Amino acid sequence: MVGSVPPAVCSAAAAILTVPLPRRPLDPDDPADRIRGWYENELGWPTVPGEPVRLLVGERFDVLDVPAEAGLAALRRLAPGSPVAVRGDRMRLLVAAGGAEEVPGILQWLEWGALPLDLTAIGAGELIEAPLPPPVGSQGRNQGLNRPGPVQGAAVWLRPPVAGCEAEASLPTMSALGGVGGAPDLVRLVDTLATHCHRVRLRRASAQPLAFS
Repeated sequence: MVGSVPPAVCSAAAAILTVPLPRRPLDPDDPADRIRGWYENELGWPTVPGEPVRLLVGERFDVLDVPAEAGLAALRRLAPGSPVAVRGDRMRLLVAAGGAEEVPGILQWLEWGALPLDLTAIGAGELIEAPLPPPVGSQGRNQGLNRPGPVQGAAVWLRPPVAGCEAEASLPTMSALGGVGGAPDLVRLVDTLATHCHRVRLRRASAQPLAFS
């Protein structure tokens, strides 16, 4: 039939579509590109062009951003391999992709919705600054990174993801109610974070000097 495509051509086209796209060319002499390469090539986490290096949220993980004091109190709710980063006085706890959109409903269900909690859920399509990779030698596949010195105020890993492992399997998720599979429960984590965010807020409010007119 005129206009029909031979089966061999169709098979070749299908094969081409299954071949993964080439990796983005990176400059090994550029510190930012070395960091970007660690995230993209070792972890498979997408980044976006530009500096500082930023991670695309919502594909491999979502993020809960809280005061560091509240985050530290919630670490017991996380699996040992669950990545956690800090930046200044803020802590970022990684949760399963899709978790951020569940947080408002969870807070309402737990009756935290009416309170001004300092808890931000970062989800699909948003960006976070990429924490500096762990020091050279702390992970077996990170030997050639030549990590730059820490920058004042830069995000760093408190619990870094491990290259070559599926960090996402340890992230809190709605489907892990009761700790199924070893992953912590997102509802319990959010409740713990909300409780400690509220305590931090009350303590800060009580520390403010009284204003007299």
